[in-house]
Amino acid sequence: MADPASGTREPTEEAHEAGTPQCEARGAAIHFFNHKPTTKNPPERFTGDVWLDPIAAPRDAGQRMTVVKVRFAPGARTAWHSHAHGQTLHVLQGVAWVQSRGTGKVELHAGQTAYCPPGEEHWHGAVPDRFTTHLALWEGDDVVWGDPVSDADYAAAAR
Repeated sequence: MADPASGTREPTEEAHEAGTPQCEARGAAIHFFNHKPTTKNPPERFTGDVWLDPIAAPRDAGQRMTVVKVRFAPGARTAWHSHAHGQTLHVLQGVAWVQSRGTGKVELHAGQTAYCPPGEEHWHGAVPDRFTTHLALWEGDDVVWGDPVSDADYAAAAR
């Protein structure tokens, strides 16, 4: 159904039935991202319980942006890693820690955003006593994964 004020339309019935909802907005086709199920962390890249919900991924030539909602159980965290084009983290809920190698940790609260520059090795995750959820945004698929963050290094960050 069209909204006369904005010129937008709801997805068509046929599009819903086909499993690829689309709608027309001012003459341009808008495609809805097909829902992918929540996945549990790959253990070689995370310590603790972590769940990943893909939000956006490159769809057309020249696109590079990936967005994932990441939910961490208390104490859960990524392994050390870096992104060729950097990474932005936006905390939606809870309290998160982010640390670049060789520096102190940064504590982020809901509504705060951090940026890890290109090639900077870092990790991020939940504080020891709270769940956290953040959006992870990066460009390209050239993530370089390193060693897990040890329990000793995580405990040192807690001090």
